[in-house]
Amino acid sequence: MNQLDRITQQPEIMGGKACIRGMRVTVGMVVGQIGAGHSVDEILADYPYLERDDIMQALRYAAWRSEEREVLLATA
Repeated sequence: MNQLDRITQQPEIMGGKACIRGMRVTVGMVVGQIGAGHSVDEILADYPYLERDDIMQALRYAAWRSEEREVLLATA
């Protein structure tokens, strides 16, 4: 998805987990903070190097991934 230009995955950073702009901040951490009841403004205050668009893209990425389906193929 080209709209998710702030989400990166590199094997050498956080074991290849989806991160924000190559930093050691994972999408899972951001989504977990929202799920725990923290507001976007609270997250931005706690992580001043993040931007509002980082958080919005993390949420869009998580929503997109949750809609993916894995199709198991029969083995021969």
